[in-house]
Amino acid sequence: MQWQLLLAAAFFAGMGLVALARPQFVGNFFDQQLISVDSRNEVRAVYGGFGITIALALYLASVRAEWHDGIIICVALALLGMAGGRLISVLFERPGFWPWFYFGLEIAGAAMLYSAL
Repeated sequence: MQWQLLLAAAFFAGMGLVALARPQFVGNFFDQQLISVDSRNEVRAVYGGFGITIALALYLASVRAEWHDGIIICVALALLGMAGGRLISVLFERPGFWPWFYFGLEIAGAAMLYSAL
């Protein structure tokens, strides 16, 4: 497995596992109190299920040569989309530390994956 895919897969898997097991931990980064079953379900789905599935996709990119480029492009674009959403948000409100931190991770992750093409 290319190191870029391994690192990105580990990040997504870690994010997914933490969100599935402890959704409030994820909510704390964004000052969200997940007081309802539905709010915890949302974090488990969006951060948990998505993270695990992206990790699996990156693994598949490493073992299925015909899927390699398509998966990498898709995941890199997803990361750029998240970063772009954060930039658009700045037009409306000034974010704190964590959104900017994750913006940097998303840009770095997309660039790292692009280098694996």
